[in-house]
Amino acid sequence: MHDGIPVREGLFTTAADGSPRLLAGRCPNCTAIQFPLASTCQMCGAATTEEVLVGGDGATLWGWTAVNAAPPGYRGEVPYGFGVVELPEGLRLVTRLTESDPSRLRFGQPMHLVIDRLHTDEEGTAVLTWAFSADGER
Repeated sequence: MHDGIPVREGLFTTAADGSPRLLAGRCPNCTAIQFPLASTCQMCGAATTEEVLVGGDGATLWGWTAVNAAPPGYRGEVPYGFGVVELPEGLRLVTRLTESDPSRLRFGQPMHLVIDRLHTDEEGTAVLTWAFSADGER
C-alpha cells in the first residue's frame, strides 16, 4: 500500500490482516449492501446501516474501457482503466482499474482490491484511492 492521504475519508481502510477493504453499509432490515457507506438504506429506506468491510480478493471483471482524456478537474495520469467489478458480496462497482490497456483484460477475469495513487497534491503528498487489479498483478 502507498503512503499518502485518502481522496476522501470513509471510502477504504486496511483490514486486520493488512489487506485493503472498502467501507460499505449493510441494511439490518433488507440485508442490502451499498457502497459507499451511507446512514440510510438506498434499497428499502431503513434509517440505519451497519458498517461492513467488502472487497479484497475474489472480485470479477464485468466490463472495462480505458480513459484516454482527462475528465474536467482530474489531476491524475491518463490513460487509466475504468470498469465494472463484481465483489464476492454480490455488489457491482463502477471503479478504476490499474490496467489501462483494454486488450489485456477479459470478462470474468479475477480481480483484487488495491490502494493506488490518484495524483499528487500541491504539497507533494500522494492522494490515494481504491482500484481493482488483475490477479497476479500486485
